[in-house]
Amino acid sequence: MLYNLLYPLNDQLSFLNLLKYITLRSIGAVLTALILSFLLGPVLIRGLQAVQAGGQPIREDGPARHLLEKKGTPTMGGTLILLAVSASTFLWANLANPFIIMVLVVTLGFGAIGFWDDYVKVTRQHSRGVSGRTRFLLQSTIALLFAAGLHWVDGATFGQLSFPFVKEYTVDLGWMFFPFAVLVIVGAGNAVNLTDGLDGLAIGPSMLTAASFMIIAYVVGHIHFANYLGIIHVAGAGELVIFCGAIVGAALGFLWFNSYPAQVFMGDVGSLSLGAALGAVAMVTRHEIVLAVIGGVFVLETFSVILQVASFKLLGKRIFRMAPIHHHFELKGWAEPKIIVRFWIISIILALLGLATLKIR
Repeated sequence: MLYNLLYPLNDQLSFLNLLKYITLRSIGAVLTALILSFLLGPVLIRGLQAVQAGGQPIREDGPARHLLEKKGTPTMGGTLILLAVSASTFLWANLANPFIIMVLVVTLGFGAIGFWDDYVKVTRQHSRGVSGRTRFLLQSTIALLFAAGLHWVDGATFGQLSFPFVKEYTVDLGWMFFPFAVLVIVGAGNAVNLTDGLDGLAIGPSMLTAASFMIIAYVVGHIHFANYLGIIHVAGAGELVIFCGAIVGAALGFLWFNSYPAQVFMGDVGSLSLGAALGAVAMVTRHEIVLAVIGGVFVLETFSVILQVASFKLLGKRIFRMAPIHHHFELKGWAEPKIIVRFWIISIILALLGLATLKIR
């Protein structure tokens, strides 16, 4: 909004010319989202505590410690993330850029689904919310509409799938890009949702992934950098640096309240929207496979659930003591902070590996 309202006045006020720089506006987006999170966080937590007498329903089949330590902690704290990301993006981004509007629609759409799911869980005081079929149908619809929007806005690179460590080699998915969009966006949203089981576990890798895609979006949107690195150039994608910066700031602010022991949980409203947002950014920048590398912790958590279910149904045996895999380590006796920090360390390593794919080709 600042860009759209004030930048046209740079002829009269030369200092407004600074608004044309994505780097400056991205710093503004990070700080704005961070400050909003700090200011709104305590108010939101008190409000959630007032309306959620029992807090987030805790799985009875989970680690017994959770029933003692986490019972009564309010959920739906992801609302804070959505507010901070949306407000910061609207303030600092170029709202005439269609990619900004598209990723915001995906983020808020998945956030609404998550909010509904959280509301059902809290009101019923049960860990089961909206049916999986209904959630998948709504999420897939949003993903398909997003893919249609990409086809309309960026037909030149639509359907192009690039591969890390391979220079100037792409596969044209054609109309298969639509089911691929469902796989990436819905998969990313639910992968972050599965990871959100310990205090600060999901928000840390989400923040690192968003920070990594700030760099990726910048180079993809810059024609000279893209040509030099041998990656697909997507005109206008650079504006997503502001959106990713807003996620980084909001995630930092939320982590202040969500770090162990958590004052609030993000809930599905936060995890689904964060994952979908990252998936949408990856699709715009044509770095879907790199998302799986940088977000490897989310992939690991998801596959641990898939393997556990498949093994139990086919062989009648469990591979892990409990899935997702962070619960396996809990039941092995690892302290919760140790699991969280070690998963963060893995996320840092994966983020560096993912960024290395920009140059190593």
